[in-house]
Amino acid sequence: MIREEVQSSKIEQPKWMRSSQVKEMLNISDSTLQTLRINSTIPAYKLGSTWMYKHDEIVAVLEANSTFKKEVSHD
Repeated sequence: MIREEVQSSKIEQPKWMRSSQVKEMLNISDSTLQTLRINSTIPAYKLGSTWMYKHDEIVAVLEANSTFKKEVSHD
């Protein structure tokens, strides 16, 4: 469901994101992003001194940790 929402957006999503983009996407602070990275909650890659994140992996983490459950019709 989250992936569908992101894909249906008119804005093309970048493959790679910087920390500022991830913080904006998730509406989180620097320290929260750092904690998620340190705990390996979200995958991150360090390029020189810059942390990079794959957009698809962030979406996958959101989907995997979603508390929303689809109702199943038993007709």
